[in-house]
Amino acid sequence: MRGKRTWSGALLAAGAAVILLPMLVMLVWVFTERWAWPALWPQTFSLRAVREVLHRSGQLAAVLASSVGISLAVAALSVLIGLMTARAIVLYDFPGKGAAAFFTSLPLMVPVTVFAMGVQVTFIRLGLNNTVHGVIVAHLLYSLPYAVYLLTDGTRALGVGLEEQARVLGASGLGAFRKVTLPLLTPVLLAAFSMAYIVSFSQYFLTLLLGGGQVKTFTMVMVPYLQGGERNIASVYSAIFLAVTFLLLVLFEKLSRRWMRHGGGNFYG
Repeated sequence: MRGKRTWSGALLAAGAAVILLPMLVMLVWVFTERWAWPALWPQTFSLRAVREVLHRSGQLAAVLASSVGISLAVAALSVLIGLMTARAIVLYDFPGKGAAAFFTSLPLMVPVTVFAMGVQVTFIRLGLNNTVHGVIVAHLLYSLPYAVYLLTDGTRALGVGLEEQARVLGASGLGAFRKVTLPLLTPVLLAAFSMAYIVSFSQYFLTLLLGGGQVKTFTMVMVPYLQGGERNIASVYSAIFLAVTFLLLVLFEKLSRRWMRHGGGNFYG
């Protein structure tokens, strides 16, 4: 037993190091001007990158607001469509059910470059290219499979028994869903919302190709610095990216725990 605990602790420590060490290096680069190989510590520290990003705070705030707005819209639509899709797949039998379940995961099987190229042709014909609406739809197509997977598992675990009992006791179909099923699915809904948000917020190539440079998001500003070799400025943007994502996850975690404390998620406890 002690040996198993030792191995478990070692694996946990190794996993934490793989995640935390790159983040630590990134945070050091925020305050670094020169860090040449093979030195183990930066040769020159500077706040130039931080000052340069703060100098563009107005533009950065506008881009960040645009990114958050797009990602929130994508996440909300992913949860709404994903919930209906999950209920259809789990609770109903209809012709083409297997094909529908397969096509919901198809964007995950196609490389994002191929997916974006194919979608761009359709978007040009529909007039959605270089528009915010087009970017939201493109992000939705790529985020939706994650939401469907999570909500399908949650719906399958919950089943339909409690909802049927509510209907036997006199509740309408919509009332049973709203008062029984929806509260119990709230932790899963929040998880699906968070995953869809992160997938959308992280998209670069889809936004670049389908937004045509007209739709500005946070990754559109950050990635060129990563590719251009300005690691200190790229690290500042990366730190902001992580902070925004972390705050959102903390918010949803608190909402989920609050809901479960008030009895909304006892089914999963």
